[in-house]
Amino acid sequence: MVDQTLAPAPAKAATQPSVLTAADLGEKAFVLCLFALMTTRVVQSIGSGGTWLNLLQLSAEGLAVILILLRKPAKELSLKPLDWLLAVGATAAPLLVKPALHVAALAPAGFCAGLMLTGLLFQVIAKLTLRLSFGMAPANRGLKVSGPYRIVRHPIYAAYLIGQIGFLLLNPSLWNAAIYGVGLVLQIFRIAAEERVLAHDAGFTAFRAQTPYRLIPGLY
Repeated sequence: MVDQTLAPAPAKAATQPSVLTAADLGEKAFVLCLFALMTTRVVQSIGSGGTWLNLLQLSAEGLAVILILLRKPAKELSLKPLDWLLAVGATAAPLLVKPALHVAALAPAGFCAGLMLTGLLFQVIAKLTLRLSFGMAPANRGLKVSGPYRIVRHPIYAAYLIGQIGFLLLNPSLWNAAIYGVGLVLQIFRIAAEERVLAHDAGFTAFRAQTPYRLIPGLY
């Protein structure tokens, strides 16, 4: 039986162009709004005496926004509401963290900055490999198997995790810990949804054999 909620982009473009267009524009507008909110919080915190190192995490999120705005159409896009909710939640959560003013960091600032820079660098490499195939909702815009995709199947999410650990150590608070915790759980379910879509690609089985781990080498 064919899963009617998974639609190859060319076929759906002929039958439901308004649905796909609305989904695409809605996703872009949502991400822009969240990024604007995070930018405002970070800039205000710096003006109130917060550390400028938080700009590192802001720049990492900004790169994701740019790629979403410039991305190419999907070959296959999930229209399942739950998949979209997972994608929205996993994307929104990291953008809701707040710089913790007047709170001692849990690690030296240099170490925290190193984690955020490492995450940012890994993100840039992974996103330049993925290029305009980047998106929020589960979709297939072309399978990538080279570069960082030989280490884990979702290197961008792995890079997010590295940078977020650095941000949390620098800005420890129950709010930030809860936001990142929820975000990580949603990200794991989001990965499962994305791989369900990618499994329709003829090359995915070989990719999974080549790169056995999804997010953390040796663990998951």
